[in-house]
Amino acid sequence: MITYDSVEILADFAKRQNLTLPLLSDPQSATIRAFGILNTTVPTDNMAYGIPYPGTYIVDADGVVKSKYFEDRYQDRYSAPTILLREFGSAAGTRETATKTDYLEMKHYSTRDVVRPNLRFTLVADFVLPPKMHVYTPEVKGYIPIKLELDVSPNFTAHAAEYPKGDILFLPAINERVPVYHDSFRITQDVTMAAANDLEAVLSGNREVKITGSLRYQACDDKICYLPQTLPLEWTLKVEPLDRQRVPEPIQHKPPAASGAR
Repeated sequence: MITYDSVEILADFAKRQNLTLPLLSDPQSATIRAFGILNTTVPTDNMAYGIPYPGTYIVDADGVVKSKYFEDRYQDRYSAPTILLREFGSAAGTRETATKTDYLEMKHYSTRDVVRPNLRFTLVADFVLPPKMHVYTPEVKGYIPIKLELDVSPNFTAHAAEYPKGDILFLPAINERVPVYHDSFRITQDVTMAAANDLEAVLSGNREVKITGSLRYQACDDKICYLPQTLPLEWTLKVEPLDRQRVPEPIQHKPPAASGAR
């Protein structure tokens, strides 16, 4: 990890957070500028001038950048489990909720059970269908597609759900070809938690928030289409507070246009 903080600030932060990963100091933002990620939304006379856009590069064994994950707002962050899920398909959830119906089995979970304000993480639903059973993809016409939908809440921003590419199934009885899911597949949806002040105003003593939603689908086999179904979804997450502790005054950042610490 590289930041515009001094070695002393990083050492204080690493000790406080018990960090063991390397932290690289770039106090003049030279490396940040070289990568073209200097955050230009911060005024030049602001104490935070020099910070980068928050992001992560994925580099292969040959040093080639394969992908990158960046946010426009310096407060927002992609969580590491979300990046691992996207890059490697890792099922990083720790608390799964299993649902079994006559038409499918579903396990849904979050890539993070403990979240922070402004953190971006992923809600995951994994499905297994019985032999000869299928459900329709969102692109289908004339049939009821599978749809994951979250209830609106001020506690988070829901990004668009992501559906895998389906297969084309030929229905000889009606001479149609339709896009479907069968066997196993996964639907994901990223969520970014609200800002700290907004969350603190609604958190109770246990510091938990619930994300609720539903899954609607219609399952069919090689003989019949069954009645549409709607399953409730819920994720319970613990919210940890941000680390707002300042480093000792002598090593704090100073505003460019002033000599006093802020």
